[in-house]
This record gives sequence, C-alpha cells and structure tokens, in this order.
Amino acid sequence: MIRAALLTDIPALVALENRCFATDRLSERSFRHLLTRGKASLFVFDEDEQLRGYVLVLFHQNTSMARLYSLAVAPEGRGKGIARELLAISELDALEHGVVSMRLEVHINNSTAIALYHKLGYHDFDVYPDYYEDHAAALRMEKPLAPNLAPDLSSVPYYGQTLDFTCGPASLMMAMKSLDPELALSRRLELRIWREATSIFMTSGHGGCSPFGLALSAFHRGFTPEIFTSCDAVMFIDSVRNEEKREVIRIVQEDFLQEIHALGLPLHERHLPLVEMEQQFCNGAIPVVLISAYRLTGDKSPHWVVVSGIDKRFVYIHEPFVDTDDGQSETTCFGIPVARNEFERMRFYGSRRQYATLLLTKGEQ
Repeated sequence: MIRAALLTDIPALVALENRCFATDRLSERSFRHLLTRGKASLFVFDEDEQLRGYVLVLFHQNTSMARLYSLAVAPEGRGKGIARELLAISELDALEHGVVSMRLEVHINNSTAIALYHKLGYHDFDVYPDYYEDHAAALRMEKPLAPNLAPDLSSVPYYGQTLDFTCGPASLMMAMKSLDPELALSRRLELRIWREATSIFMTSGHGGCSPFGLALSAFHRGFTPEIFTSCDAVMFIDSVRNEEKREVIRIVQEDFLQEIHALGLPLHERHLPLVEMEQQFCNGAIPVVLISAYRLTGDKSPHWVVVSGIDKRFVYIHEPFVDTDDGQSETTCFGIPVARNEFERMRFYGSRRQYATLLLTKGEQ
C-alpha cells in the first residue's frame, strides 16, 4: 500500500536509507525537517507493516517545477514494480501541485535506475561531474509532466552565483553568454561585474547591483542594454536606515545615470509589459529582470534572474542562487516555469513597487 509518510515512519525511513545507500544518506533530522516544512511530498510503500520503499519530491516555491530528490526500495522489494508505483504516485501528486516538470539527479553508474527512468519518460539533459560523496558524476534527467509545455531552454546557458550578493552579475553573465557563446564565464568575471555595478550598500553587508550599473557593465563588453526602470526613486534605498549609507547610494546612482546619458544608452522610464518582453525575446533580446525574492524564496530582498523562455502559460527563468541548504541543486534552478501572472507579481519590489528590466542584445541595434 502506498500512503503519505508520517512522523512515526522516520525510524523505518532512516533504516531503509542505511540499507539502500552507502553514501549521501538522508539523516533522521533531514526526514523530520522535510516532513514538517510543507515544501515536499514523501510517500512510502507499506507492506505487511514493513516499509519497503519511499519516494521524496521537493517543490520550488511559487513555480511549476519539482525535484525528485530520493527514491529507495528495500532489496527484498526490488523487481516487483514498487519503484514504478512510487514514481507514478509522486508524479500525480506533483501535477496536483501545479507542477509541469520533474527533474532529478542519478548516480552515473546506477544503470538500473537510469534504465527505469528512461522507460518512464525521463530524458538526459546534463552530466554534473564530482557530484556525489564518492566523487562520481550525476546524470541529470527531466520528465515533462505536461509534454506540450516543454520549451527548448538550451539557448541561455546556466551560471550559478558563487556569493550571496552576486545574483546581478550571474544573471547578466548568462544573458551575455547566450548572445556571445565564446564568452568565458568565471568567478573573476562575476566579481569584476559586481565591483563595476554594485550600489555599494544594502540593509547590511555587501551591496546589490543596480540596473544602471549592470547596463554599463554590459555596454563596456560590447552588448547593447535597453533599460526599463523609474529614475525618480533611488534603487534599494528604502531598507537602508543609515543616512550616510543612503547618501552614498544616491551618489552612485547619479554617477551611473550621468554616464548612461552621456553614452546615449536607451533608458525608458516605464515598466516593460510582459507581452512586449515576449516579443523582444522572440526577436533575440535576453531579459534580465529584477524580482522580489520573497515570492520565489521567502527572502525579503530584491533579486536578479534571467529569462530563458516564454510561452502561453509560463515564463521560464534561470535562478542564479542555488540554496543547497534547502535541498536545491543547479538541476532545479534553471528553466524554472513560473506562471505568467505570478511572474508579473514578482516583478515589483518593496512598498514603492520598484521595478527594473534590462533587455540585452549583441552590438548595436
């Protein structure tokens, strides 16, 4: 019998985990956290009051994608279709959660699991080297749960930010790489763009990157940025209480704007409607968009992402921040499907509903 896991199943889940895996095991604490946090589904196969298998799926907040995080079947239960049944119920449950795409990683040497996933409609899309504790690679796989909603997201490569405050540079780098495949992405480039584009101060710690600074960084590397944002308010200043810091942010923005005007870069003091963004994307422009991270991760801060696809139901984004503490990997951070109306809500930040979008093209328009 397949049923939802209970907290009382945790000892049996840990025992099964230890029987099935030699490395990369989930702990008792992890199972308890996943069962109580509300962002995961965990089903077990219970036979004769013995737990024979489980499947664990993680959901991405306010998006339509899930990650098949772990699947385990006891040795005596293998070859009986338990894994297939567990996968089927997890996919049905994911669909009920509004998920249209399931992704996973599997050990490159686990030929039995790989064959099963292929048989059930999963396809390979990447290999991640040195992924597991034994340094083996992971094969990344995906299954569209609504196949007619599976776009080609290969045109925009993925790069994950390496620091908490470099979402802007990472997003800009992905957009630039899409337009110039010869561009080499590196941490040095990430930090150089951050130094060029940062607004200096945020609420605390290092500063975030303004749309004006990112636009200038792109321009000086041979790209044409088109900026859509309001210039009558200083970006990222509302949450800064220290007046000296606020003054620094004002001066930095004024300096960016002075250079933008001197260079004649296209600057539109208006919000870019999604229908117009879609048209520009279809014409080859790559949108880099400021969103409210709260709607994506629960963090109350502005956050940069890059758009990698748009269709009638979804906007697909590359999320540069990989929250490994929350069970994420790069597998679940690229091409995230976000419902169009949800994406529109994400595009306004703070009490003053600030907004910013960069449309990036190669060379002169």
